[in-house]
Amino acid sequence: MDPDGRWRNLPSGPSLKHLTDPSYGIPREQQKAALQELTRAHVESFNYAVREGLGHAVQAIPPFEFAFKDERISLTIVDAVISPPTVPKGTICKELNVYPAECRGRKSTYRGKLTADISWAVNGIPKGIIKQSLGYVPIMVKSKLCNLYNLPPQALIEHHEEAEEMGGYFIINGIEKVIRMLIMPRRNFPIAMIRPKWKSRGPGYTHYGVSMHCVREEHSAVNMNLHYLENGTIMLNFIYRKELFFLPLGFALKALVSFSDYQIFQELIKGKEDDTFFRNSVSQMLRIVMEEGCFTQKQVLNYLGESFRVKLNLPDWYPNEQAALFLFDQCICIHLKSNTEKFYMLCLMTRKLFALAKGDCMEDNPDSLVNQEVLTPGQLFLMFLKEKMEAWLVSIKIVLDKKSQKTNVSINTDNLMKILNLGADLTRPFEYLLATGNLRSKTGLGFLQDSGLCVVADKLNFIRYLSHFRCVHRGADFAKMRTTTVRKLLPESWGFLCPVHTPDGEPCGLMNHLTAVCEVVTQFVYTSSIPALLCNLGVTPVDGTPHRPYSECYPVLLDGVMVGWVDKELAPGIADSLRRFKVLREKRIPPWMEVSLIPMTGKPSLYPGLFLFTTPCRLVRPVQNLELGKEELIGTMEQLFMNVAVFEDEVFARVTTHQELFPHSLLSVIANLTPFSDHNQSPRNMYQCQMGKQTMGFPLLTFQDRSDNKLYRLQTPQSPLVRPFMYDYYDMDNYPIGINAIVAVISYTGYDMEDAMILNKASWERGFAHGSVYKSEFIDLSEKIKQGDDSLVFGVKPGDPRILQKLDDDGLPFVGAKMQYGDPYYGYLNLSTGESFVVYYKSKENCVVDNIKVCSNDTGTGKFKCICITMRVPRNPTVGDKFASRHGQKGILSRLWPAEDMPFTESGMVPDILFNPHGFPSRMTIGMLIESMAGKSAALHGLCHDATPFTFSQEHSALEYFGEMLKAAGYNFYGTERLYSGISGLELEADIFIGVVYYQRLRHMVSDKFQVRTTGARDRVTNQPIGGRNVQGGIRFGEMERDALLAHGTSFLLHDRLFNCSDRSVAHVCVKCGSLLSPLLEKPPPSWSAMRNRKYNCTLCNRSDTIDTVSVPYVFRYFVAELAAMNIKVKLDVI
Repeated sequence: MDPDGRWRNLPSGPSLKHLTDPSYGIPREQQKAALQELTRAHVESFNYAVREGLGHAVQAIPPFEFAFKDERISLTIVDAVISPPTVPKGTICKELNVYPAECRGRKSTYRGKLTADISWAVNGIPKGIIKQSLGYVPIMVKSKLCNLYNLPPQALIEHHEEAEEMGGYFIINGIEKVIRMLIMPRRNFPIAMIRPKWKSRGPGYTHYGVSMHCVREEHSAVNMNLHYLENGTIMLNFIYRKELFFLPLGFALKALVSFSDYQIFQELIKGKEDDTFFRNSVSQMLRIVMEEGCFTQKQVLNYLGESFRVKLNLPDWYPNEQAALFLFDQCICIHLKSNTEKFYMLCLMTRKLFALAKGDCMEDNPDSLVNQEVLTPGQLFLMFLKEKMEAWLVSIKIVLDKKSQKTNVSINTDNLMKILNLGADLTRPFEYLLATGNLRSKTGLGFLQDSGLCVVADKLNFIRYLSHFRCVHRGADFAKMRTTTVRKLLPESWGFLCPVHTPDGEPCGLMNHLTAVCEVVTQFVYTSSIPALLCNLGVTPVDGTPHRPYSECYPVLLDGVMVGWVDKELAPGIADSLRRFKVLREKRIPPWMEVSLIPMTGKPSLYPGLFLFTTPCRLVRPVQNLELGKEELIGTMEQLFMNVAVFEDEVFARVTTHQELFPHSLLSVIANLTPFSDHNQSPRNMYQCQMGKQTMGFPLLTFQDRSDNKLYRLQTPQSPLVRPFMYDYYDMDNYPIGINAIVAVISYTGYDMEDAMILNKASWERGFAHGSVYKSEFIDLSEKIKQGDDSLVFGVKPGDPRILQKLDDDGLPFVGAKMQYGDPYYGYLNLSTGESFVVYYKSKENCVVDNIKVCSNDTGTGKFKCICITMRVPRNPTVGDKFASRHGQKGILSRLWPAEDMPFTESGMVPDILFNPHGFPSRMTIGMLIESMAGKSAALHGLCHDATPFTFSQEHSALEYFGEMLKAAGYNFYGTERLYSGISGLELEADIFIGVVYYQRLRHMVSDKFQVRTTGARDRVTNQPIGGRNVQGGIRFGEMERDALLAHGTSFLLHDRLFNCSDRSVAHVCVKCGSLLSPLLEKPPPSWSAMRNRKYNCTLCNRSDTIDTVSVPYVFRYFVAELAAMNIKVKLDVI
């Protein structure tokens, strides 16, 4: 995490030179650092989790003790290690390592073995250590445990990967899955909150509280709150195993330290010595403890242990004091090592809560980025791993108990090794978590949600793929909320979250993206030397007394530990010294440390203090420190109290301390790719961020090795002539997403109304925006037969007339063969019966067989049973396909217009696209007009223009710059030309604006959307046509459509739609009793011939002359039968 230099060597502007460079296309020596940075938060957090984090987690798992046959047995995990992905033992193979490409191709999981050392003891006497496999856990691609780690591009290509493979995802059943970065409350920081629903927690509760999200080094998290009660006392609230518990604060304070009541009283009233109400409240809290007969620390611990042990599942031989200490260790301020530190922290939280309740300080905004951090994938992985390892220990006891019921089990090493093998495997829970994104956990891991934790990293195009790694989500629960407060764009998120790149619609404001420069801290650092440094700088230790009264001192917190007090005059100097050490890398202060001094203002504002953070998962971003002339990483909380300039002319001496590295540092990676976005209306830039992720482009370079369900590919993509330099910084030319089109802004023929566009048919014939879709299908013969039978293999019978030379001898189609509906698709044989089967191609779309992969199983002993066929479906633009420019101007292709009828310029140039001028005024996408002029001048002068936002201003106008370039090339200054009508050949009266615009073809195509039905399947129950495009269903004719036909007065058409074409049926009804159910066909005696006509009899009236036939909807007959089952009679009046 080096803050120096990364943003120093940015390209000065975009260039097309590398496209003609002879070495272009030859793999580099090293991968491009800019792309690797994008997934670094994912990869490095995982690296920490499986190395140091795993060690911490193992140490934090308490020994599992239980009684077995009057003996105390203790199981402890003393060490655990995850090995890189390799093939299982006893496998037939050349290469032992498993690589990600193989897992994608075989639809298997990329995973490594988790091995633990289990130490066991009987009655406290150690008996030895057993090495035990706990199953397989998924491995993140490109992490230190991955077999691709540190490989150069050439080696990656040899292993069938992209040269710029970034990693950061898991492969589960062949699908690439990303753990979402979720927004969490800032760890180990007391947040003052006002929540009206807290009043319902019990009698006397108010809406004031202080909440803290406590997180340990190995990422175990617990939420705890302090509630303010109406009588001035405080209730501590914590969660254990998803259950809420409440404890009066006095008990917690007395149990934590062996101080006298007077010492506790003195600590609590620091800074509020003169507040009589506060003094009385504190006395009252301590009095409550006395009333329960608890005078000493030991008595309080005994009392608490006795009360809570029923919920803690501890062995019977634990004394009550130990049970109470276990409770404090697991639930209260778990990030602190000692009980004394916990005591001082609770005292600080109490003071903050009283200040909030009395109006001396503001509430903290839990929706502001200041009080938030992100959940990194490594964090979730480690928390889940730790919990499942604890659950594994519990499962051993269950297995032992079951065994001992059936047989007499003695505890020795051999028996224990057998029993350990029967423990709950970790493979399935991990695969379930990553495959579905659903969290199954007994404790809830301190999250607010248990679903939507993982998403598929779909490679629709490269831009969409990138955005998965930069996305931060507020959480699934907030999507259902009716309030809009969580979705608001707050000024505190400037430079950390992109204001443009958020979806429109339901997830708006909840799903945000990190800016291009924003980084997530992933490293832990030991801060043991910092308290001593603070004391040298003038901080009074927490148990000392400062020179000034406490009301004129700031509390000093380091990562949620109360370090001491500092005089309010000294505090700014200390903060500046720490910042200097941080930037210059002195005194072992980490560069990602956050130094936040919240000052006293004399008004109710944020609770004052000097807060220092070095913890991981915080968001930081680089800015230029003007005093020291170096880059500095700043966090979300310290940014509030800084003066950061954007441009040079905003810098004021002795006021401005920092400056942005570049003006567009507030935009995300994808928002940075929109040209001239500062000239567009804001919603249009948001639309482009969404549409850029739906573009048909070049998602990857390894089409032959992939077996994704669906991949889109543009046949002839181009490098844009006008683009921001960030496009080159991320080397997006490897994955282009569009075509440079000559666009004339003209209202021509009327086929371009309402965002439709006309395409030149000659351009289309030359390959404009031609593309194809790759579809892969897995065929596994073992799924076609019942268990145990192993006799099916691919193949055909020689001379089988059904295959018509379309299939090879192995029963598979030829690579490169064209297929259409009804052609033989593949054939297979049953070896035991000799039968041959042929399966036919069922899709209505013609396709070409692109490649076929034969897959084996995990152990390499698979027979010829599983294949993956990849088909290439050509998809050239047709009427109704969607296109868009890079400015949110989307439209559909309405007509392929013959080139001879298109308007043309003086030089005979015919535009590719005709764009309707009515698309500009209301949308105000001036950026597209500038791009058109810039593209035209770029094509004329052979340049590539820089379209980075904020490069042009009112003084230095884009129009003048590009207008002069057009003028120099002999064209009109304003980008207009005279056009001639393609129909009459006459010159058009108006000047037409014409230029070069980069157009994107979107994935929404008519071929995937159209739905048509004449006859087809019906619903079994209601007899009505079924719905759904995939099953050739009908389109619902709903209430609103019915209203439209009624308004038109076309009642016969309405009758036809809703009755004749739906579920018309002829039913028999008894005219006399009006029943639909009673008419039944009479039973024939044996003497009757089969041809004889049988009558319908009414079973209620015993008559056949009252039966009549009526046409009714079949669903009505079903409805009548359902009502009869509920004892409700329906009577029809037949007139």
